[in-house]
Amino acid sequence: MAEKFDIAVIGSGPGGYEAAIKCAQKNASVSIIEKETIGGTCLNWGCIPSKALLASAHTLLMAKNAAIMGIDIETAAPNWQKIQERKNAIVAGFANGMTARLQKYKIKIIQGAASITAPGQIEIENNSVQTEIEADKIILACGSEPIEIPAMKFDGKTVISSKEALSLSEIPRAMIVVGGGAIGCELACVYAVMGTKVTIIEALSQLIPTEDRWVGQIIENELKKLGIRILVNQKAASIDKATSPAKVTLANGQAIEAEKVMVAVGRRPAVSKETIEKLGLETNGKAIAVNEKMETNTPGLYAIGDVVGTTYLAHGAFAEARVAAENATGGDKKIGDYSLIPRAVYTFPEIASVGKSQNTCEEEGLKIVIGKAFFKANGKSNTNNQTTGQVRVIIDKSAGKIVGITIVADQAAELIATATVLITKQENMPGIIFQHPTVSETLAEAVGNAYNLQ
Repeated sequence: MAEKFDIAVIGSGPGGYEAAIKCAQKNASVSIIEKETIGGTCLNWGCIPSKALLASAHTLLMAKNAAIMGIDIETAAPNWQKIQERKNAIVAGFANGMTARLQKYKIKIIQGAASITAPGQIEIENNSVQTEIEADKIILACGSEPIEIPAMKFDGKTVISSKEALSLSEIPRAMIVVGGGAIGCELACVYAVMGTKVTIIEALSQLIPTEDRWVGQIIENELKKLGIRILVNQKAASIDKATSPAKVTLANGQAIEAEKVMVAVGRRPAVSKETIEKLGLETNGKAIAVNEKMETNTPGLYAIGDVVGTTYLAHGAFAEARVAAENATGGDKKIGDYSLIPRAVYTFPEIASVGKSQNTCEEEGLKIVIGKAFFKANGKSNTNNQTTGQVRVIIDKSAGKIVGITIVADQAAELIATATVLITKQENMPGIIFQHPTVSETLAEAVGNAYNLQ
């Protein structure tokens, strides 16, 4: 007889992990099914390992520039083996901690690949051994996978995804990054600082094309300072792996050589066509369609995180997990405004934004005022030798309220939380006092500029 649970969660990434714990806190019996490693892509091959490498690269970059700060460092060179060991130790530590917390809440961890054979029925395969469980409610949190280019199929050796790029055995002499979005630009920063000759190929007209043009321009200028070659409005057409190094040919006929070619053109929901067809799931393109309660069109089945294609962000999955868990345990909760889920790219400098971009406002026909402030005019930024970047605050003139904030700067991802509070709690914003000297004063300057208070 199949074991029965109140809730079964498929996938243990940020969304699945959070959903399982929230359900257990409501006294539900919960199982979580993971086909690979607890923590999913975010912990094992995404957020955490990439930020560990970026932190090492940032430290190396500061060491190389230490003379500006009056510090003499004779040598500053990467020890790639130790960098990898540190990254792996951080990941392992979090995986152990997450496992312990799931066990604390008496959540049953089931290893294997899950298939929903019918509503409430799940078949799990692990090392060719099949088991079945039943659940009153199921939460799908099976994440996403890298998009593959037909002309450059992943082989895990020469043509790699970000997953392999995080764990290369040695620093390559040259790397081509196909895709100038967040993942491509972040890992380009890592390897460029480590000494790799990096070329980014982006099909659109700017890097980080999801953000405003001015953002892409700053990042392009700063990445070039790291020695990164940037080719926008270009497409990678083919690859010849018979040569060493491999040769990538662009649509215009130009050829570029590199040992490694990382394809980072985005991610797509990791849900099989078979599952969609078997359950009759409604979809939005490749993603599973859900309502504001994270419910699919199949009763008792919820979906969250990358599989619904809303944010492709860990903290977006957290938010959706809390909604799904509340509703799966008898509550009545709806997801909030997705635009208020902050976004960040951890390049050098970082990019962070919340609310509407200028492009979005213009597309919606909003009449806006834009306030600007520059870190080169900020005292703390100057003392830190981190003066690149700016803050832009967007006000909807008709409503008289801030609708969007974008920051490009060192530690922008830390500042965006304050920006999010400013958007959501605007009653006494001009009266907020910022500590001096702090980098966050630049945010206050931009708000004042937008409201014409200066």
